[in-house]
Amino acid sequence: MKTDPGKTSMASLFGTFAKIGVMTFGGGYAMLPLLQREVVEQKKWCTEDDLLDYFAIGQCTPGIIAVNTATFLGYKQRGNGGAIFATLGMVFPSLVIISVISYALDAFESNTYVQMAFCGVRVAVCALILSSILKLMNKSIVDIPSFVLCILTFGLMFAFNLSPVIFVMGSIVWGLFFSLIKQKRAGRK
Repeated sequence: MKTDPGKTSMASLFGTFAKIGVMTFGGGYAMLPLLQREVVEQKKWCTEDDLLDYFAIGQCTPGIIAVNTATFLGYKQRGNGGAIFATLGMVFPSLVIISVISYALDAFESNTYVQMAFCGVRVAVCALILSSILKLMNKSIVDIPSFVLCILTFGLMFAFNLSPVIFVMGSIVWGLFFSLIKQKRAGRK
């Protein structure tokens, strides 16, 4: 991954990812639509294809996908320092919010209104995740092998209680296999 030092300020990296971090409930996948809007459409720090690659890498590496993606984007913009500022920006709001909530957790836990609010947040998070899935699906399922892989993976996930790592590793093998077939066919023409 090639970095572009000086492309953006450290404060902009921190601020952008803090804005994403503070506005998102529901974990890494719920942040994907915000990441896409902020870093692709508004800041133009990467293309949509680049972001899909960062999501894929972020999913395969330990940690939260949105934090991993922020780290990759920060590194692309400003190297190691950018990676640190982007990562800190992404996690800082959560750290502050969870610290405040932890002091009053007992009072929140039994409050009916808070419980109803959490129910609403869960529904919104489902919608955000579905939105991300649809965007990723439109960019990722581009041919018959990728469609078959999607259906196969989806079916196997529900049929067997296997680790996601198995699906990721199998998808890597699948992608390499069909890429080699495409290359051989292109070489014959």
